[in-house]
Amino acid sequence: MSEAATAAAARATIGDSEFDRDTAVTRSEPGVYDVDLSAGWTIINAVNGGYLLAVLGRALADALPHPDPFTISAHYLTASRPGPAVVRTDVVRTGRTLSTGQASLFQRDDDGREVERIRVLASYGDLGTLPDDVRTSAKPPAIPPMEQCFGPQDAVGVPAPVPGSSAITDRLMLKLDPATLGWALGSPSGNGEMRAWFGLADGRDHDPLSLLLAVDALPPTAFELGIKGWVPTVELTVHVRCRPAPGPLRVSITTRNLAGGFLEEDAEVWDGADRLVAQSRQLARVRLD
Repeated sequence: MSEAATAAAARATIGDSEFDRDTAVTRSEPGVYDVDLSAGWTIINAVNGGYLLAVLGRALADALPHPDPFTISAHYLTASRPGPAVVRTDVVRTGRTLSTGQASLFQRDDDGREVERIRVLASYGDLGTLPDDVRTSAKPPAIPPMEQCFGPQDAVGVPAPVPGSSAITDRLMLKLDPATLGWALGSPSGNGEMRAWFGLADGRDHDPLSLLLAVDALPPTAFELGIKGWVPTVELTVHVRCRPAPGPLRVSITTRNLAGGFLEEDAEVWDGADRLVAQSRQLARVRLD
């Protein structure tokens, strides 16, 4: 077998990948799910917000009669950490084309008290039933070919912007546009932009749940504004527009306004068929000292 064929055979598939295993939920009773948050999706000591959103998204896909998130809004209340957690869901409304539900993720603190980490409100439908009619002025981001972009695993190296664990980078295929890499070279552009090719390291293709991860997996735009350190998400809303084609995605994130220690990030995710498959906006907190 050729090297290319061996690599293709080793690619993980949707439903049988590290991402699927680490976002798995087990129904313990109607509307209640047990989950074990993996340390593999952490940055510093906190669990990545996009990964958490995918966990709750999977629980809601089981609880609701429709399979796909159309819009999902999350408020991050306290920092999640690896280990056991419980997701409790509630069906708000069911309809013919859309169903709405809410979910919260809870963990025990050091004193054994239950703490709510994240609360979500979402509407689900079936992306496969949507018409093909698209009328848009949006255009895919201009990112150089993948071989001209750089990621944490490349020989040139992208230094860790913050001290501590960045285990999530081992789970991802990230190739950052050199035009948004000034922060890694000590010369941030000040533009508040981040662009990259994005995939999962084991080769798994994308589905609507992995799009919830994609919008929150790039380095923060704050780095290109010359700000270092953790940029925790306060609120994140994702719109999933269609099921992505196989292959890597292109992700573009921009910030236009940092004020009072908070910034917004607007993300677009494009697939290999030049379709806008997901959009998001989040409010994040930055430390300016």
